[in-house]
Amino acid sequence: MSHSAAHLDALRRRTVWVLVGGVALGSTGHIAAITVATIVAADLAGTSAWAGAPAAAVVLGSAIGSTLLSALMARRGRRVGLAAGYAIGVGGALVATAGILDRSLPLLIAGTMLIGFGNSSNQLSRYAAADLYPATRRASAIGIVVWGATIGAVVGPNLVAISGDLAVSLDLPRLSGPYLVPLLFVGAAAMLSFGFLRPDPFELADDSARTAEDGIAPPDARLLDLVRRPSVLAAIVALVFGQVVMVLIMTMTPLHMTEHGHDLGAVGFVISGHTFGMFALSPISGRLTDRFGSPRVIAAGLVVLALSAVMAAAAPPDGGVVLFVALFLLGYGWNLGFVAGSAMLAGGLATGERTRLQGVTDSFIWSSAAAASLSSGVLVSAAGYATLGLIGAGLVAIPAIVLIGARRRALPAAG
Repeated sequence: MSHSAAHLDALRRRTVWVLVGGVALGSTGHIAAITVATIVAADLAGTSAWAGAPAAAVVLGSAIGSTLLSALMARRGRRVGLAAGYAIGVGGALVATAGILDRSLPLLIAGTMLIGFGNSSNQLSRYAAADLYPATRRASAIGIVVWGATIGAVVGPNLVAISGDLAVSLDLPRLSGPYLVPLLFVGAAAMLSFGFLRPDPFELADDSARTAEDGIAPPDARLLDLVRRPSVLAAIVALVFGQVVMVLIMTMTPLHMTEHGHDLGAVGFVISGHTFGMFALSPISGRLTDRFGSPRVIAAGLVVLALSAVMAAAAPPDGGVVLFVALFLLGYGWNLGFVAGSAMLAGGLATGERTRLQGVTDSFIWSSAAAASLSSGVLVSAAGYATLGLIGAGLVAIPAIVLIGARRRALPAAG
């Protein structure tokens, strides 16, 4: 079906806001459930030794879901893939709730892993927006969709107490309440995506999004061949290491603060600043990327990440304000790299190749997040929080080197 330019532009704007709505709803349900996951696991297991299992399971589910859902999207379109991920997330919430009712930790972990599929849809939505516009507007579209997670970051945790009270009124365990939230919110995201992403974002994709930055990839190119392209490799490394540095420091900050006498209010204040930096300024990151290009914005994000890591390492034990600034910058440095790296990854590839590569990349991102989360405790125990911060700052050098190498390889091609 052909559309006039004005009608096509209106359809694309509508599609972006449907994606934002899906991310807002999906992240609200996801965050509400994950907020109490460690508490529920410790209660069911009778020990804190298993408290981190649901967090690991949801990251694993997100990694698996990114690959499987992207493969489904390549065959059936973005609408079906996103709706399927959200629907599986709803099923995961049901399984997790059954685990709480039966006091079964394995059921809880299995359900939490399936909840991760809903989070995969949240993350893959940004790529659906990127398909709609040429390179000059792509990052702005990504930034708007990523901003949708701000709603979930604010609303999700605040629904924990409310949903717990509701569960009690229904003669259910209080801790099952937050797992009822995804039934409503992630379920709404599934219906919104399936019902309103029409035409499919693939049908509205802008052909000029396939730039000649490094040459158009040949049809059916192998993923390994795609990854070897300088801009693709630089984008993947920036996305993965940005996630690693952010998770490495963020994971241990609440424990570090409580061990040095900060109360939960101070911890919540610092983490709220961090989540604000991660999501709320995404439209600005998108505009900056469209204006100055992905490599420059990724480089800026790496500088901000390094600065935040050093600030976290140097913060005095009673320095709640310093940690607040450090964690805010940690979130925003991540956001700059996340938006700009996602935009860079979307360029120069055919639709099917782009979709497969994006799913695999997000799998790498979530797998690296799990590894960083698990290793952060070991590093703090062995060397302390300050050393953790310095390690994070040092890791920033890896994507910086890859980015410089990609730039140098691109210059002869441009000449």
